[in-house]
Amino acid sequence: MSGPEAQNQSQPLGRDFYDRDSREVAVDLLGCVLVSESAEGLTSGVVVETEAYRPDDPACHAYENRGTMRNRTIFSPPGFAYVYLSYGVHRLLNVVCEPEGVGSAILIRALRPVEGLDLMQSRRGKSDLCTGPGKLTRALGVDLDLDGHDTERSPLYILRGAPPEAAILATTRIGITRGADLPWRYILEGEPNVSVKPAPEAEPLTRGAGRLF
Repeated sequence: MSGPEAQNQSQPLGRDFYDRDSREVAVDLLGCVLVSESAEGLTSGVVVETEAYRPDDPACHAYENRGTMRNRTIFSPPGFAYVYLSYGVHRLLNVVCEPEGVGSAILIRALRPVEGLDLMQSRRGKSDLCTGPGKLTRALGVDLDLDGHDTERSPLYILRGAPPEAAILATTRIGITRGADLPWRYILEGEPNVSVKPAPEAEPLTRGAGRLF
């Protein structure tokens, strides 16, 4: 993992980890562990798919749209949760990146379930637990009241995981109408829990070769 190494695997990722270009953070979050604590129990999963959004990106909520009640959290300090309702149905979990006021975030798109599988199953009512951003928030009990939550603390946080053994693919984003051609969706190659398979032309990401962005 190429991001700051200030925290160990038992401590939530801190502000410095997220205070970078969201595309870099989106790559480095793969293999990390998202944890949600509730009165019902603890649930967690390995992050296997992410999607980056930046202020100059027409699909980003910060694009030419500052200070509304819906998007105000995306301008929070790095590491804060940005949770919103998509199409009036699905709660989507994002983590804010870059300095406060910039308007940059990462959508957590899919997880490999680790802990609390029975609880996830009861919440979802299906065996398909975390293969999509709306599915994983329901499985982990992430609701709109966590919008603006500091992910350095309970009940919702992300732990540094083991570096992924699989190759990382950069592919086009999905579920949007603008900026869909940007290869800012990152997934673990061969991972069965991703929301949508990568585009046929997706290739393993190579750092230092100008292909991260």
